[in-house]
Amino acid sequence: MDQINKKKLMLLFGGVSSEHEVSRTSAASVLEHIDADKYDVIKVGITKEGRWMRTDADPEAIADGSWEKAEGNDDVYLLPGGGFAGLDVDVVFPLLHGRNGEDGRMQGFLAIAGIPFVGSDSTSSAACMDKAITKAVIDQAEVCEQAKCCIAHKGCDVEEAAVVIGDFFDGRFPLFVKPANSGSSVGITKVRTLKELPEALEVAFAEDAKAVIEETIVGRELEVAVLGNEDPQASCIGEVISANEFYDYVAKYDNIGSETSIVTDLPESLEESIRQTAVQIYQIMGCRGLARVDFFLKKGPSGSFDDGELVFNEINTMPGFTKISMYPQLWEASGIGYEELIDKLIELAG
Repeated sequence: MDQINKKKLMLLFGGVSSEHEVSRTSAASVLEHIDADKYDVIKVGITKEGRWMRTDADPEAIADGSWEKAEGNDDVYLLPGGGFAGLDVDVVFPLLHGRNGEDGRMQGFLAIAGIPFVGSDSTSSAACMDKAITKAVIDQAEVCEQAKCCIAHKGCDVEEAAVVIGDFFDGRFPLFVKPANSGSSVGITKVRTLKELPEALEVAFAEDAKAVIEETIVGRELEVAVLGNEDPQASCIGEVISANEFYDYVAKYDNIGSETSIVTDLPESLEESIRQTAVQIYQIMGCRGLARVDFFLKKGPSGSFDDGELVFNEINTMPGFTKISMYPQLWEASGIGYEELIDKLIELAG
């Protein structure tokens, strides 16, 4: 493609988030596979302190974080009237995970700047990022069962809150305590006794002002990738097999014993129902571009998963995007390769 006809794509990575490193890895993977004949890629990293810099660093330097000290980095500024100073940008791919990147703040910022971007708008991103809001919306829609849960707020007396929570669940343990706004399982604790609840709440409050406390669901962990705007499509179904007791941050990124696989052993009618439910949730939450919808599948009355109950877990509007991440893997297995997937997401930007 002629240089003048290339789409000018700003790839944003890093960010002020506990998922900063995951974002860098996703961005490095996209850079290694994006079609250089189609896009003039403008690489802009955001440090953990919030400094925006354009860089010419290679994918390896971006992945390991050494890009911040690379020669030739220039500060990036938003112009008062919209757009970026000294940069001509057609579309932004905000490959930012977690808070300040996936929670609607960046999306609102880009919308004010008048620049098209990949993914959901600020309202949808914020609602999907907040597990408490997501649960309330999906509960009202009555499209899928969810784990029993309650909410605690930062500033409460954690000892008193623990007693109330224990009563709410009738003393049944284990429970999961999660920050309402966090990704990659950061800040999540599995709690086995009432005595462990106060500390788990403090861990969650270190990440967010709200904590979601859920009953434990025993079942298979299934994930579906959704792609599109007005007419979204669902991928085949993937399964997570964690090397740890649950699929926490370490299990996702550091433990080579964790596995993901494509589900092929469920009845076709059940698979189709799961995929349709994923699309319904995607549409109810107002998503655009992409999202990964996560479920649990419990055993049914027969003792098999074939007649099991589906339980919605959460939705992620900017899932991990390395070539071996679940979202690209699911589309690869569904017939859309990694490079083509990047193209489709950029086409869907608005």
